[in-house]
Amino acid sequence: MLNLARLSVGPLPLTLGLLVGSLLGNLFLPSFSWSEESSAKKVSYHQEIRPILQKACQGCHQPAKAKGEYVLTSVDKLKAGGESGLEAIVPGDPDASYFMEQIIPDEDGNALMPQGAPALAAAEIELIRQWIEQGAVDDSPASTEPSIDAEHPPVYESQPVLTAVAFSPDGTMLAVSGYHEVLLHSGDGKQLLGRLVGLSERIESLAFSPDGKRLAVTGGSPGRFGEVQIWDLETKELLLSAPATYDTLYGVSWSNDGTRVAFGAADNTLRAINAQTGEQVLFQGAHDDWVLDTTWSKDDSHLISCGRDRSLKLTEVKTERFIDNITSITPGALKGGLLTIATRPGQDQVLIGGADGVPKLYKIYREQARKIGDDFNLIRAYPEIPGRIFSVAFNQDGSLFVAGSSFQRQGTAKVFDTESGKVVSELEGPQGGLFSVAFHPKEKIVLTAGFDGMIRLHDVETGKQIHAFIPVPLEK
Repeated sequence: MLNLARLSVGPLPLTLGLLVGSLLGNLFLPSFSWSEESSAKKVSYHQEIRPILQKACQGCHQPAKAKGEYVLTSVDKLKAGGESGLEAIVPGDPDASYFMEQIIPDEDGNALMPQGAPALAAAEIELIRQWIEQGAVDDSPASTEPSIDAEHPPVYESQPVLTAVAFSPDGTMLAVSGYHEVLLHSGDGKQLLGRLVGLSERIESLAFSPDGKRLAVTGGSPGRFGEVQIWDLETKELLLSAPATYDTLYGVSWSNDGTRVAFGAADNTLRAINAQTGEQVLFQGAHDDWVLDTTWSKDDSHLISCGRDRSLKLTEVKTERFIDNITSITPGALKGGLLTIATRPGQDQVLIGGADGVPKLYKIYREQARKIGDDFNLIRAYPEIPGRIFSVAFNQDGSLFVAGSSFQRQGTAKVFDTESGKVVSELEGPQGGLFSVAFHPKEKIVLTAGFDGMIRLHDVETGKQIHAFIPVPLEK
């Protein structure tokens, strides 16, 4: 039985052939002749075709969202086709394969699939054609891991590391990251309400929409693809799967009007998409390292992002233009990467945490010209807590915040008074590093989660543990 708590998820290299092919395909549209040498090359489904489908097709054609009753997550289902009843893949005969009709662009460069997106590059189409012509062989390595979908949810032998938690705006629901899934619990943690099983192996961040009706999720499969998921919480249906980049995605946040979702990526970019269509509406590349968290200004006019490059950046949404480094740009002013941001409710102020263990409150707009060595936007630096701060969160009115950290596999979480900087309480109970914290929106309760796989609810004022539970069903 697979032990998901000990699963290795190190990054995997992208095949050079696919990368070069994609570049060539974008340069030379769409010509489908190839040499005898290239047609004789054995095309690998697992190494070459599968990544194309993951990037361009599986968002709409997967067990959680089988558009047109067509699923493209396995060769058998890919061949079978969907509601049209036509044979999608005819091994040895690409011209008789309905799949090819769908992906080959017309003279204007438009293809039926992927729907509402640019056509596949000519080199990618050529690879698929060659694979079909060579017999559409499934060379996927044998695996003892069972398929994972809504009908076959993950099986856990031990508690997985918890990377993300979030309360719904009314506090009645709690979302918790799992393996290939998000688990939905009642707000008091005493009832499992549902399991949202998708494609992404890793879940990195969660955020409820402002009206509490949808859940945005970022993650992916390391070294292969990143994905933004948006779920309908009443029906438990996947509304949107938007792939992006070749690695996991981080730091999801909703605009205050609920129309857009922002996130960061390991390719050093900040992005935002339309929450209904998945269309990219913002792209910014001012960061020099992974972008790990995002948040919006009070009026949604700006995005704030932080990352491993030790910077907190301000971007104008309408123009997609980088405006300012909110933090000091003096070398050595920040002692390491920034990992987490939270917007103070009702104000254009943000709280950050990172490698130096010092929570800091900043105003996001500069009111005087920058001078070398200044840190003008800093409002307050709070007492240091041990290790790296992985998560910060405000209570409903912004008068308190909690910060959770990890140091040598030990977790610390403290509640602070935002105005005075005084430590209100230290939360008891963590048995490993803390990676996510959250305030209950209605009760004086704060939550911690992390390395030991336990969810703990604490009294805000005393730090005492009220309730603890394992959020995943364990195999007995």
